[in-house]
This record gives sequence, structure tokens and C-alpha cells, in this order.
Amino acid sequence: MNILGISSYYHDAAAALIADGAIVAAAQEERFTRKKHDESFPAHAIAFVLKQARLSLADVDAVVFYDKPYLTFERLLETYHAVAPAGLRSFIAAMPVWIREKLFMRSMLQRELQKLGTLNAGVFFTEHHLSHAASAFFPSPFDEAAIITIDGVGEWATTTLCHGRGNSIRVLRQIDFPHSLGLLYSAFTAYCGFKVNSGEYKLMGLAPYGNPFGERTRLFEQRIRTHLIKIHDDGSFVLNMDYFAYTTGLTMYHEKAWKELFGIPPRERESEQIAQEYMDLAYAIQQVTEDVVLRLARTARELTGARCCCLAGGTALNCVANGKLQRAGIFDHLWIQPASGDAGGALGAALAYWHIKQGAPRTPKDGDAMQGSYLGPRFDDDDIRIVCRDLDAPYTCFDDERQLCAEVARLLDEGRVVGWFQGRMEYGPRALGNRSILGDARNPDMQKKLNLKIKFREGFRPFAPAVLESEAARFFETAEPSPYMLIVTSVKKELCNPLPPGYHDMPLLDRLYVTRSPLPAVTHIDFSARLQTVSPATNPRFHALLEAFHARTGCPVLVNTSFNVRGEPIVCTPLDAYRCFMRTEMDALVMGNALLLKEQQKPLAESSDWRKTYTLD
Repeated sequence: MNILGISSYYHDAAAALIADGAIVAAAQEERFTRKKHDESFPAHAIAFVLKQARLSLADVDAVVFYDKPYLTFERLLETYHAVAPAGLRSFIAAMPVWIREKLFMRSMLQRELQKLGTLNAGVFFTEHHLSHAASAFFPSPFDEAAIITIDGVGEWATTTLCHGRGNSIRVLRQIDFPHSLGLLYSAFTAYCGFKVNSGEYKLMGLAPYGNPFGERTRLFEQRIRTHLIKIHDDGSFVLNMDYFAYTTGLTMYHEKAWKELFGIPPRERESEQIAQEYMDLAYAIQQVTEDVVLRLARTARELTGARCCCLAGGTALNCVANGKLQRAGIFDHLWIQPASGDAGGALGAALAYWHIKQGAPRTPKDGDAMQGSYLGPRFDDDDIRIVCRDLDAPYTCFDDERQLCAEVARLLDEGRVVGWFQGRMEYGPRALGNRSILGDARNPDMQKKLNLKIKFREGFRPFAPAVLESEAARFFETAEPSPYMLIVTSVKKELCNPLPPGYHDMPLLDRLYVTRSPLPAVTHIDFSARLQTVSPATNPRFHALLEAFHARTGCPVLVNTSFNVRGEPIVCTPLDAYRCFMRTEMDALVMGNALLLKEQQKPLAESSDWRKTYTLD
């Protein structure tokens, strides 16, 4: 039975295909359209997953959408009624789209699907948080687990605690809109000058720059707890809606009330400078978020008795909170869906239909069923040669993988930055060694170079270490593999350098460039690191490169960041990779067995129809 899962029309549209319960392919629409967080109907992603499965649309037995629009419409109407007339502007803006399109979602989906072929399948709907829960539990290696899903909002639910067992998921507790931990965090994201639904990870990266010992930081956290959110012992919470505008308007918060509460105005959107006050505010809300997550986890353990836990929903991408949860020892094992946001809902919807609606049994696999999250398109050496030929791009081809890895290890050891384009593209927001930009973690200038000259992004942003799974415990405080870069841990204490006097009072950039460990490019300002452990079972070529670098330098760690620049999605095709390579100060590009050096390339000729030539249609 072939089941197509779809998420779209909010943000991060995606498609996933499962065949008799096995995950065949999954991808986000943004990777094909090159529009970051593309919310539109995922026509390109659907075309890809069908092509990967060697199916036509006529071969699909069921199409499942990740959300129930009628329930969302009910929530909107009840909310507008409760706050009227305050939400009139928002109501006038939202209702025409709902009445014209979204209330007829089944027809709209059928119409869009029929553009791609003959549709024989019925169109079904799952609830948003069930999609999240299914995406977390069903691919996990656990036969039984507590499931925690936290996000902004889906229909009514913003937080659920579930119990997964075999092929069933039972909802035990639920927190409903407008009380939302995800929206609370997004409100602080906006107040600190970042974009909602895409800047939350920036707020998380900014939080360690806050002064944990400062009186202002303590006061900020106290005011959040006393004025914005009331947290109960079981992790449930209530927001004080006098401070929030997202139920009535087009903004997240009431600016006047927040200015009076915190004594600072909202930071100018994406401005170059970040004052210490906003770093302290980021630290405060991160502490509150972690407190709620830990309380919810304890409740989930008590309700289910399960020794394992699965996480999904946008808040599951808060890898600092995930790390705290892992170290708390509430559960023996933790598994987090690598595509935890709305994109992962496409996969969860398909899996929920297979296991819950169809009653199909489930046999958990060792590790998990996500195949390393390498579920996107693959391009072979012929595809790469064609692109290089058409662009007149010189390259050296290596028939021996060991020689290729040895040469790339040499370049990295010399301080070069390398684009690494291999195998199937990752599903989810993290590059895990197939669409990655790599650098030497030992190089104290690497973070600055990658942020400012390669990624063109804020200088404070940290980078993740990719480490041989067998060597991770030598450098990081970790007891379990972390294949999906979703756990923040600490660098080993014995490797950390003492901090200079007055460290927490130093300007941001002065603190940033203090050498804190032998791996300065991946050691964040609080000695933390967002860890990826690399196994030969899931990514043999990336593992081989790390082994070659280890053999050459004695260091099994590389900087791994996503292959894209600020404001663009991760690259999908060889042409995407080449264009990104040429538009930045990357030194080398490896695509399959081909090595391209920047000094050998000609200037890239722009073409208005380049996407038309190299899409996957």
C-alpha cells in the first residue's frame, strides 16, 4: 500500500511517501523552489517522492494531509468571537482566504494533485499533533514510549502528552490555544529582532551570551514567570493574554506592555548590533522553556510508566532543551524526529494512516527507521559531470574514495572550507553530511570565516561538530549517539580553558573569540556544542572523510554546517551547490567523486532560466 503524506499552506510544505509502512522518500518543497520555508502546495516534492518510488500518482492508495482545517477554522471563529471587536482587522484579513479556499481543502488538494497525474486515491486528514506524534513514535526504535509534542498551534492543541505502544498512540494530556509555549518563545524571538517561524534557533543561539549571574537576567526571568506565564508542577501552564496580541492582531505581543515589563523596546528587526539586554532576555526565556519541558517530561513519565521518550513539534528543535532533558535522566532513552517541524507532519500523517487507520502492525528497527534522514534526491556522477560540462567547470575525478577523502582531509587541515555534496539530501532542517559545508574545528578563525564570508550571517551564531561516533566520548559529555544534531551537550571539562576575568561583562565579540577549548570553532560561548555523531552504518562516505581527517591530524571532529547562505534553503541539486560555492568564499567543492577548486573556476555566468534546465520535474 502506497501512502502519500502532505503538509502545506502554513510553512515548510513537504511530501513523504511510505510503501507498506517503509519510508521511501521525503523532502521539503523549499529545496526545489528555492523559496525558504515555502508554504505552497508541494508539487515538486510530490513529483520527487513518486519518482523515487518509481510510481505514478495513479499508484497511490491514500493521500493524507497533516492537519484538519475544519478544526482550525472552528478555533479561529471561537477566538475572534471571544476577543471581538479587538480582532476585527485580523478577521477581515483571514476570512476571505478561508471561505474561498481553506474550508474546501479536500477539493483544493484534489485539484492540485490532478495536475500531477491521475488521482485514484481518497484524500484523508489527521490532526496536527497526531501527525507530529506519529512522526516521532512510529519511526523510533521503541516499542513503547511517552511522546511529547510542543509547537505554536495545530487546530486547538499546542502541547500534547501521548503514550505510544505498538501501532497505537493515545493522547493523555493536552494544552490548547491560546496557551502555547511555542508562541511564547516566538514572541520573544520577535521582540529580540528575529523573524517568527524561522528565527527561533537564532534566539536559542543568542541565549548563552546572556549573563547567567547578572541581576538583570534574574529580573527578566522573574518577570516572565510572574507576568507572562504561570507554570504548574505538572508542566501545564497558562499565559497572561493581556501581554500577547496574536489572538487579535497581526503581531505577537502588546509592545507598550512589554516595554513597561522589561524596560527595553523591541530590538530593531535583524539590526547589526545586539545589546546585552537582549542577550539576557534570550537567556531568561530559554531557562523558562527548559523548565516547562522538564516538568512535562516528568509528568509524561508518571502517566505512561515508559522508559523511553519521543519528541516532535517545532519546540523539539530546541536542542538545548533536548540536551537538558537527556541529562536529567527522566527517561532512559530519547529519540527526536529530525524533521520535527511542520515538514515532518507529512511523514507523520502517512504513518498515522498506515498504523492507526489501517491497523498495520509495527516492528521497531534497531536504531530507527529514518535511514539517517537521508530521504531526498540523489544525483549520480553522470548528473554531476553534465552540470560541470555545461558550466565549463574544471574538476578532478577520483575513482578511489580513500584518495578523495585523503585529499579533502588535506585541504581541511590547511584551513580550507569545503562544500560537501553527496548522496541523498537530508529531510529536515539539519545538514547531516550530505549537503554540508565543512571546516577544521581546531581553527580559531573558522567560526568567524564561516559566518561572515561563507554563510553571510550573524557573527554570534555557533556551529556544530560532526564527530566519529566511536570517538565522541573523548571530546564531549555524551553517553548516547546523536545522529541528527538535535542534542546540545558540553565539551569535556578537562578540555576547557579557564575563562578570563570579567568574561561575562566583556562585549559580545570579545567573548566570542576567546579560545575556550582545542575545538574553538564548535565550542559555544558556554562550552556547549550541538553534537552530530557519525556512524559508518548511516553515512559511510562522511564517516570515511572523518576517519581520513582523524588519521591525518589526530582530530576526529569537523565543523558541519548546512550547505546554503543566509536566507536560502539548503542546496538540492549539483547546480544549486555550484552556484552557492561560487558566490561565497568556499575554497573547494566535492560533488560525488568530483573535486572542484575555486582558483580553477571561471566566473559564474548568470542565467534567468537556469532553474528550468535543472529541476527534477
